[in-house]
Amino acid sequence: MSLDMRIVFSAKERFRMKTHVKRAFVAVCGAAAAILIAGTMFSIVSPSANAKPEFAAQTGLPCGRCHVNPAGGGKLKAFGQRFKANGFKLKK
Repeated sequence: MSLDMRIVFSAKERFRMKTHVKRAFVAVCGAAAAILIAGTMFSIVSPSANAKPEFAAQTGLPCGRCHVNPAGGGKLKAFGQRFKANGFKLKK
């Protein structure tokens, strides 16, 4: 014995469902577009690192002497700030 499991919706219910599906689709596309635009903006606007390996070669000091990151670049330690303020020259 086979039962017909289809659900029958009225025209008004079908219209409502189509409207909800369209709204959901527009919301998902809008969110995807916003994420794409934000990602593009961050990649374009973000500043690049200003590590100068020639300073390490000039002074004979490792990058980690001036920078918080031992590999160089980014935030400066107090020594790095003084080095910068002195025109990138070591005091004798």
